[in-house]
Amino acid sequence: MTIISLNAVGVTLGEPLFSDLRLTINRADRIGLVAANGRGKSTLLACLAGELDQTSGEITRARGLRVGFVRQNVPPEALTFSLYDWVLAALPAEQAEYESWRVDVALDDLQVPDALHHRMLGALSGGWQRTAMLAAVWVGAPDLLLLDEPTNHLDLNRIALLEGWLAALPRKVPVVITSHDRAFLDATTNRTLFLRPENARLFQLPFTAARAALDEADAADERRQANDMAKAQQLRRQAAKLKNVGTNSGSDLLLTKTKQLSERAERLEAAAKPVHREQSAGDIRLANSGTHAKALITLDDAEVETPDGRQLYKTGRKWISRGDRIVLLGANGTGKTQLIRMIERAFAGADGKVKCAPSVVPACSDQHLSQLAGEETPLGMVTAGSDIGDQRARAVLAGAGINIQMQDTPIDALSGGQKARLAMLLLRLKNPNFYLLDEPTNHLDIEGQEALEAELIAHGASCLLVSHDRSFLRNVGNRFWWIKGRKLEEVDSPEEFLRVAMEPR
Repeated sequence: MTIISLNAVGVTLGEPLFSDLRLTINRADRIGLVAANGRGKSTLLACLAGELDQTSGEITRARGLRVGFVRQNVPPEALTFSLYDWVLAALPAEQAEYESWRVDVALDDLQVPDALHHRMLGALSGGWQRTAMLAAVWVGAPDLLLLDEPTNHLDLNRIALLEGWLAALPRKVPVVITSHDRAFLDATTNRTLFLRPENARLFQLPFTAARAALDEADAADERRQANDMAKAQQLRRQAAKLKNVGTNSGSDLLLTKTKQLSERAERLEAAAKPVHREQSAGDIRLANSGTHAKALITLDDAEVETPDGRQLYKTGRKWISRGDRIVLLGANGTGKTQLIRMIERAFAGADGKVKCAPSVVPACSDQHLSQLAGEETPLGMVTAGSDIGDQRARAVLAGAGINIQMQDTPIDALSGGQKARLAMLLLRLKNPNFYLLDEPTNHLDIEGQEALEAELIAHGASCLLVSHDRSFLRNVGNRFWWIKGRKLEEVDSPEEFLRVAMEPR
């Protein structure tokens, strides 16, 4: 049964985000909505929710359709509520008075601990805030669920719980999900819509299989267009020859034939669909200046401690060598970030527990991109942090997806994706030979994640990184360190850790 239908829908906000979009959403659909940052995913969800009018086309909804829309950002007013009260406030007043049990059921389904029910949302982590937003929408029993980046701020265990929760939903409730988490999309969707300014593509497949089908379809389009244009050129050459002969001989028949060939060529050229060229949200490129040192970093059974001096674990004797791409695995709170900070202090000579080769040129980025000064401009940070002039700085910023207008704007005004690309650009300009990356895929779209993966691998970059993105860590890592209890152990693969991390607790 179709509950919502889009016919030739388009939205233009300054420039066309998408056009001529045709889509039906049926019961039991689990649709992954995929596009680069800023290409209209959230806009389309707002149109489906009835919160934004499309520029063109028609959206037809089933009568009485209740849409639940979990937005990407937590509304500021929510932070002044307790978690329980925010979910309760989502019910109509008469229901809230007599059916508050619905809140308990929703929070229980999402496995929210009782201890958090009456904590203020502003005091909770981003992951629990996201869970509260989901509960507040679900308590209203929607007929259609729209989820905008639902895995943001969630650790692996909460992502697993969300996957299980979605799998257990009544099949009659369709779900549309935007996400940059490829593994999550594979686990939760059965259809994939690749949103484009023109010719959006829909496949009856989860993300990875759909991506392969998309590449094949785009390649077929390119072959078809090349074939059509070659035929048109051949017809024009034949027409030119006939025209010369017809003109010289005075043959009206040949001139008529010439006109017919030219018209056929025009029809072929007009019908040849332009091949889709994905407009990049900005380059991600890295550098590797190289080093002759065999061991870049040495950990000699270092003690990793909390900021107040409590020991978390000991590293044992370990090395990071040239070409090592080490993924640091561990549950939240086990001390991944503390080890990252310990190594970062060692680069500055402020931590004797870690030894660094003299030739190491580090580049560090944390999950909050704290190396970006929000009041500074992108142009100011690039010119201050490198020896390139203004003209070259503007060119590399434009290549990273920060246009000329944004280059002189405070960094706080950039989108999350632009900030992430700017951070990677600043790292590259250091011309490093070792990368220390804490959650580097935060804010990056799928294109950006794949570009970062490719750069790390292609340059043989040495790095130590932390990531909750299963696809990213599987693709990039060639060594894996797992914080198990009070020890740091090297393991052959991340799979056992992922299995343990995603088990119900």
